[in-house]
Order: sequence, then structure tokens, then C-alpha cells
Amino acid sequence: MAMSGGSDDGSPMMEMNTTPLIDVMLVLLIMFIITIPVATHAVNIDLPAPSDVPQNVDVNPIKNKVVLTQDGQILWNGTPLNEGQLVATLQQSLALPVEPELQFQPEEFASYDLSAQVLRIIKTSGATKFGFVGNEQFREFGAGPKDVNPTTRSQ
Repeated sequence: MAMSGGSDDGSPMMEMNTTPLIDVMLVLLIMFIITIPVATHAVNIDLPAPSDVPQNVDVNPIKNKVVLTQDGQILWNGTPLNEGQLVATLQQSLALPVEPELQFQPEEFASYDLSAQVLRIIKTSGATKFGFVGNEQFREFGAGPKDVNPTTRSQ
């Protein structure tokens, strides 16, 4: 960079030195960048709180089945539960010495939203022996156990 040292006639230099101003501005810019909060891309969800497990729920030490019905019920080995009771029942099954297998089988016209909620509950419970059953009946598109309107199905 070129610097001017003034003239030789003894008059004072009339240009302002901007180097300290630029240094202060850069320090302030770095401080603002550091203090910006980190953007998180998380979606906060409210999970159901565990409630009392119904007395008639049977937790099998080998294999348990969660079925979602068309009318929005959650069945644990055939016993209807709500979401809070499902959380408590999962905790009870995971407290066994050997974790039992958990099978998940939604019915053909079960709610997708309910399926996503139940899968989220199962995932957050920490179950590791988990599997989907009954998918083989839907191997071909439109080949489910029931047909809503058989006249519209292509031959």
C-alpha cells in the first residue's frame, strides 16, 4: 500500500488514518458471528407420558405383537391401549432380563399418522428386537386381503 507522509512544507496531514477503525470493525464483526446462535434443524415433539399399564395386558417374554386397527386402536397382543399405556407397556417389556421380540402389523386401512406416531414411540423406547410382519400380503399393489370396490379393480 502507498502511504503519504504529508508535504515537506511543514503543514499538518489532513487525511484521517482509517486503519484503527477497520481493525475495530473487524473485531466487532467476529464477535457478532461468534454470538449468533447455532441453527438447529430439530423438530420438537411431545411424546405421550407413560400412564398406568392396564392390569389385563400380557407382556410375553418371547414375542409381543402391536397391531393398528382401521378404527384407530392400538392393540398389544390383542388388548387395546392408548399411547401412554403403550409407552408404559414397552418400558415394562424392556425391563425383562431378555428383551422380547416386538412385531408391528398395521391393518390394511390403518391410519398412516397413527402408524408414524406408534413407530416414533417404539423408536424412542429403545426397543432393538423389532420387526414388521404381515407385509407379504401386500407384495403386489392392490392385492390386500380386502378390496374396497371390486368393480374398479383392473383385471
